[in-house]
Amino acid sequence: MKKTLMGTVAALGLAAPAWAADDVTLQLKWVTQAQFAGYYVALENGYYGDEDLNVTIKPGGPDIAPTQVLAGGGADVTVDWMPSALSAREKGLPMVNIAQPFKSSGMMLTCWNDVGITDPASLANRTLGVWFFGNEFPFMSWMSKLGISTDGKSETGVEVLKQGFNVDPLLQRQADCISTMTYNEYWQVIDAGVSPDDLITFKYEDQGVATLEDGLYVLEENLSDPAFEDKMVRFVRASMKGWKWAEENPEDAAMIVLEYDETGAQTEKHQIRMMGEVAKLTAGSNGALDVADYERTVQTLLSGGSDPVITMEPKGAYTLAITDKALQ
Repeated sequence: MKKTLMGTVAALGLAAPAWAADDVTLQLKWVTQAQFAGYYVALENGYYGDEDLNVTIKPGGPDIAPTQVLAGGGADVTVDWMPSALSAREKGLPMVNIAQPFKSSGMMLTCWNDVGITDPASLANRTLGVWFFGNEFPFMSWMSKLGISTDGKSETGVEVLKQGFNVDPLLQRQADCISTMTYNEYWQVIDAGVSPDDLITFKYEDQGVATLEDGLYVLEENLSDPAFEDKMVRFVRASMKGWKWAEENPEDAAMIVLEYDETGAQTEKHQIRMMGEVAKLTAGSNGALDVADYERTVQTLLSGGSDPVITMEPKGAYTLAITDKALQ
């Protein structure tokens, strides 16, 4: 039928109708791994195509800042942590959260068990590995809540070691604790031959200072364009379909991620395990931002003492309009 119609159009010398899908570019916060499985599943299973979208997924890395990519027009939407996004917004980059696939935080501090650390208060006077480039904000807020200085000048404070995106400082005993994610670096320590009994961990979620991770962000000005808003509604709907499929099929989702890993650096064992842990973080979310979680994140970031992550309550930093339409 379509061939007959197109042939008639051509015979009449008329312009053929455009069947092209709408382009969307997604910038990830980090490299291709199961942390982003929902998006790769949506791509592989055709969920984006079902929404007439042509989605390009751009992996991140140690030299890629999602906020800068978004600001420079290199992506339509990016995955980022809310502390980073709210900090960027206060500094003049109007990022807006349009969806929140991750309900819980996977961030934690992993410490040697033999150095006398038994509770958060005993972190004082220790060397702690901390990720920077926007990932340090939850840690700084936590230390402020505990009344522990991070400037390196106080005898009862902590020495902050700028941690690379690896676990070497812990394994080499350069730090008593390091930053880890429940789904990634913690297991790198275990895979290096360390027993879980040799470690003590502190999950940010358990400490009451968890901030939202891996939300979807766009530039505020783009949301005034009805065509862009419509694209994001379809993108979020397809992405959440991908995330729920990944939760229900973790091993298959991990294998899909491996297919898209052009570096060949990821392993089947690690990705399957990662997907199992990530599924715990996306569980309970249908993609819509929980305003209570947002407000908790804001209050945590404001409570940074003399050096808070943000200095005022953000306005317009999120919208429920996209998920309201996507999930109806």
